[in-house]
Amino acid sequence: MSERPELDRKLDGKTFRSYYYLKEELVDFCRKNNLPISGGKIELADRIACFLDTGKVLEASVKRKAPANVQLIDENTIIEPNIVCSEKHRAFFKEHIGAAFSFNVAFQKWLKSNAGKTYKEAIAAYYQILEEKKQGKTKIDCQFEYNTYIRDFFEDNKGKTLEDAIKCWKYKKQIQGHNRYERIDLVALGE
Repeated sequence: MSERPELDRKLDGKTFRSYYYLKEELVDFCRKNNLPISGGKIELADRIACFLDTGKVLEASVKRKAPANVQLIDENTIIEPNIVCSEKHRAFFKEHIGAAFSFNVAFQKWLKSNAGKTYKEAIAAYYQILEEKKQGKTKIDCQFEYNTYIRDFFEDNKGKTLEDAIKCWKYKKQIQGHNRYERIDLVALGE
């Protein structure tokens, strides 16, 4: 097993990408090397790989959100473009859906991609998303490698503990290559 190299300027982009680094490590590297620290883990990794290979600094993508013009929300109000899920929106949905309402990722994506529809349609979509979650495996976005790994570990290892899953995850992220669960990772448990 090759040991994970320290994230520094001696690495090349390909080697860097073949190991797992926490977002905090990526931000720390960016700070030390005067790279922009904004963005998600994927954007930070792209910026670092470019810097390691070329010495060039990729600027952070600028995403400006238009201020929401909605004063009062009712079921017939149109969902605004570039919606920001604010306390005002949370209050509306809690009033119409109930105290258990939360802005889950799938619902936030639905809102952002359905500007022009009504909030009544959003309420119906929320219930549909909950129903779909009950019926099957939900998609975990690619930047949430840990969550994906743990879910896949338990699908393959009924009866194992979260502690077992975390041991295997810690083993996996220290070795070169992808960070997806494989049965061979059980070597971390002495199996």
